[in-house]
Amino acid sequence: MDEQQAMKRAEEIIHQAVDGMSPRPTLKRIGPVPIGTCLADDHSSGERQQVSLSYQLTGVPGSQAKNLVRQARDAWVKLGYKFQSSDGDWSDPFPTVNMRTEPDDFWMYAITGVLDRSKGEGLATIGVTSPCFASNAASTADPASFQQAPTDELAERRALDHSSRIYDALRVPHAPTREGERLATYQEGDDTYAHHTWSTRPLGEEATAKVLERGRAYFQSSGWMVRHVPTATRAPALLARNTADGTVAQLAPSVDGALRVAVTTPVERPRTATA
Repeated sequence: MDEQQAMKRAEEIIHQAVDGMSPRPTLKRIGPVPIGTCLADDHSSGERQQVSLSYQLTGVPGSQAKNLVRQARDAWVKLGYKFQSSDGDWSDPFPTVNMRTEPDDFWMYAITGVLDRSKGEGLATIGVTSPCFASNAASTADPASFQQAPTDELAERRALDHSSRIYDALRVPHAPTREGERLATYQEGDDTYAHHTWSTRPLGEEATAKVLERGRAYFQSSGWMVRHVPTATRAPALLARNTADGTVAQLAPSVDGALRVAVTTPVERPRTATA
């Protein structure tokens, strides 16, 4: 699969959910189409890429948002696609559905954003993320190990800001600082990153699933690309990329029950003046 084929398939999956809807919504793309390094390749040098598309379903009353999410779920189920997590909670006025295709393993969601909780009005959004595929412009450079670099205050502030928003979204207490958890700036080859890590208190299996779901909902509603990654625990980790500033966040369950959070923000290089 190449980029064009991945884009075409992602659009197809979205239209499979939308084209039979009643009332018929209008697709509104959220920002530019984000195309970037494969989220599953931690600190990748760019050998693999992904495509992620998301659309708001506009032009219908806010009271229909839940119904549109249900219709997307029903259309995907009829095509044999599988649930990535449990089915949506349909007693909730703002449900979420996570599914994947087989056998090509595209991941998609239908989510209801809250517009007016008191009136039960929402806005349905659908997104699809492709599996990783080989980049035509793959780099052949060997990834370098992270090395401590001089502090970059702007990048570190951005990393801390993302960490704070993630903490607010997870709604669970953090644990005392562990060894190795800190905020620092690192160098990897020609690239520099601000990196912030912290952990939640130990959670049970059910609580971990709920916290990860809140994290996923936050990332997707904020326009992040989201990918699930297998772990040594029963729950998969979340790997997300912010398409605006290139920040990568990881929420990883650990064997001791804590959720490890890592936020990596690239340092912006100053632009070279031109005559």
